[in-house]
Amino acid sequence: EVQLVESGGGLVQTGGSLRLSCVASGFTFDRLAIGWFRQSPGKEREGVSCISRDGFTDYTDSVKGRFTISSDNAKNTVYLQMNNLKPEDTAVYYCAAVAGVLGTSWDKVLSDFGSWGQGTQVTVSS
Repeated sequence: EVQLVESGGGLVQTGGSLRLSCVASGFTFDRLAIGWFRQSPGKEREGVSCISRDGFTDYTDSVKGRFTISSDNAKNTVYLQMNNLKPEDTAVYYCAAVAGVLGTSWDKVLSDFGSWGQGTQVTVSS
């Protein structure tokens, strides 16, 4: 069973930066694809970014050019570097894992991701 632990959330001002980390254990890391999702009160959980073992990465339109996803296999960790943060980025951010590779519809069926972390709160003040 895959265990995921997120960290790195916090309170920042508009225009600030945060780096989220997702540490995975319990499975061969280089066989996992990782997605970052977020959910704010009253809204559905949405996909933010993903990284797949074949090198595929993707971002939702609202974060393109501001967020960067990366992976450190030696540390079993996926990072989400978030720059130029905006109040609308405020949400609980979750990482999720699935074995295999992802495609362009990676965020359409959340249940495809069998393992989820507990989430980390990101708050961007205006």
